[in-house]
Amino acid sequence: MATSDENSGLFPIFILTMLAIPLVPYTILKLCRAASKKAKPIHCECSVCSRSGKYRRSIFKRISNFSTCSNMTLVLLWVVLAVLVYYIKNMSREIQVFEPFSILGLEPGASESEIRKAYRKLSILYHPDKNPDPDANKYFVEFISKAYQALTDPVSRENFEKYGHPDGRQGFQMGIALPQFLLNIDGASGGILLLWIVGVCILLPLVVAVVYLSRSSKYTGNYVMHQTLSAYYYFMKPSLAPSKVMDVFIKAAEYMEIPVRRSDGEPLQKLFLVVRSELNLDLKNIKQEQAKFWKQHPALVKTELLVQAHLTRDTAALSPELQRDFKRVLELAPRLLEELMKMAIIPRTAQGHGWLRPAVGVVELCQCVIQAVPLSAKKGGGGSPEGSAPFLQLPHFSEAVIKKIARKKVRSFQDLRDMTLQDRDALLSQVAGFTAADVQDVERVLEMMPSITVDVTCETEGEEGIQEGDVVTVHAWVTVKRGNGLIGALPHAPYYPFHKEENYWFLLADPNSNNVWFSQKVIFMDEASAITTASKAIEETMEGSGASPKETSKATKEAIEKVKTGSRLVIGKFQAPAEGNYNLTSYLLCDSWIGCDNRTSVKVKVLKRTRAGTRGAHITEEITEDGGEEEEENDEEEYDEDYESEYSEDEEDAKETNKKAAANGNGRQSSSESSESEED
Repeated sequence: MATSDENSGLFPIFILTMLAIPLVPYTILKLCRAASKKAKPIHCECSVCSRSGKYRRSIFKRISNFSTCSNMTLVLLWVVLAVLVYYIKNMSREIQVFEPFSILGLEPGASESEIRKAYRKLSILYHPDKNPDPDANKYFVEFISKAYQALTDPVSRENFEKYGHPDGRQGFQMGIALPQFLLNIDGASGGILLLWIVGVCILLPLVVAVVYLSRSSKYTGNYVMHQTLSAYYYFMKPSLAPSKVMDVFIKAAEYMEIPVRRSDGEPLQKLFLVVRSELNLDLKNIKQEQAKFWKQHPALVKTELLVQAHLTRDTAALSPELQRDFKRVLELAPRLLEELMKMAIIPRTAQGHGWLRPAVGVVELCQCVIQAVPLSAKKGGGGSPEGSAPFLQLPHFSEAVIKKIARKKVRSFQDLRDMTLQDRDALLSQVAGFTAADVQDVERVLEMMPSITVDVTCETEGEEGIQEGDVVTVHAWVTVKRGNGLIGALPHAPYYPFHKEENYWFLLADPNSNNVWFSQKVIFMDEASAITTASKAIEETMEGSGASPKETSKATKEAIEKVKTGSRLVIGKFQAPAEGNYNLTSYLLCDSWIGCDNRTSVKVKVLKRTRAGTRGAHITEEITEDGGEEEEENDEEEYDEDYESEYSEDEEDAKETNKKAAANGNGRQSSSESSESEED
């Protein structure tokens, strides 16, 4: 029985060990992540962002940020751990070491007469004949008798002096670290033990496996439903106009799960009247178009109206229930748009190409969602050939302000960015009527906006040129510069209620055929991963070219230095097509800022395959568009009459097709190639 008690006493120690093994490293990981986040004050500090409260660190917001399910579970487990430590500490004090002199109440070295005298006194108190208490009987037999025997019997005293116990050497024992009531299998506790074994060893792993498999079968690794991916893949079309991307975006299964209440009917009707001009309805048949719109699935109607309310910044009148649904829609939007982008650039053709036009439309929709700018602002007009969208992302700007500065020949967003600080200050204060604080807010946002440069090359590794069927390597350095010196930063987005990191998409595409030859996501927030990727890619490239270890080390150090100064390496491969000259374009599209995209022309000449293995000359030219003459017109007309005017009316597509054909015919007659660069 004593052995069973000792084994049950080990149960808290067993639980403490099993709890501490995963808890300690997980806590250290959480603390490291929290410390890394605190070390990066990279958000916008203009007054508009400050008033939005998104970055305000009030005590209530800190508590709400801390009181997540995982954090509270972590705290609870640490409380349980502390209680176990305290219990085990007190339990160890209760375990008494066998000391015969202290049991008899004597000092070490007492004489035999004193030992007998003390034994007789304790016998009067604890002997079964004198005291019927079972505990007294147990204490007399297990402690007093053994203590007296250990001090008076020569054999017992010798065993005590050698082994610390009057019974001699104690054998090695093994037990189960479980509570005593579970080890009593004679009665009903036997069933409890059986249930405990079945529950912990069989049912618990089975439940965990079922939950994990059910969730993994429903969601992808990016926590997007498989049903959403299927819908996006089905509805994605190569000719999908940017103005129609919204119709595909709202068909996500996550949005279909948002409840549609009866009380939402009247507020949604009012919201429809506010955003009706943004719904691409045919004004000639407005009644039929409205009826058709309301015949859609209620979840689709609700989602589109809430998104349009965000884009037009008309959300103040939403009810509390709609506000919760509105935040849920916006919270899911970046994740869903990223998956929609992947569905656009996923290989669709026999050559493994994706589609350019819907990919650009998805990124532009994401830009509008983050900056809360209506899609109609993408259309040219109002004194600006690129639309008012880039201006509307700046604080304190409105359509009236844009028209005022357009009269001063500031018709494009790049014109405003290229102005000197003094000229821009004078323009905004004198023409637009901004205060000094308003001008300072604009300057802060302009300092946060990235300026992007891209250096692209296409080549066949180890060969002098590109021939049919070669595996061509795309090698691009993407560099981001900001006025405030930051590399990775959170965009100025006061109307988007959640934190959103900048992401970029690199696309190497042929605008004429609407094909994306190569694509890759570029991230500037994670410098460590970028260094690892660049180092590995450079090492593989140098080793493949037969470079010496010294040259490889030098090239790797240069690549690491580039990454630390704000560059990211984009590297990938595609198979060379048939013989011919290809006018490709590399797009670097930002999903958070409007007007910061980069477009670079890349000319690739593919030669005919030769049997002898000799290679002809390979021509790869980078043309950075800066407003040149002839080539700029050609490229703009080839890609839907200018990249900025993607949101043109659908009925003008036929006219644009004729214009592109005429422009292509004129472009082939031109023999001059000029360098040009354009940052949208």
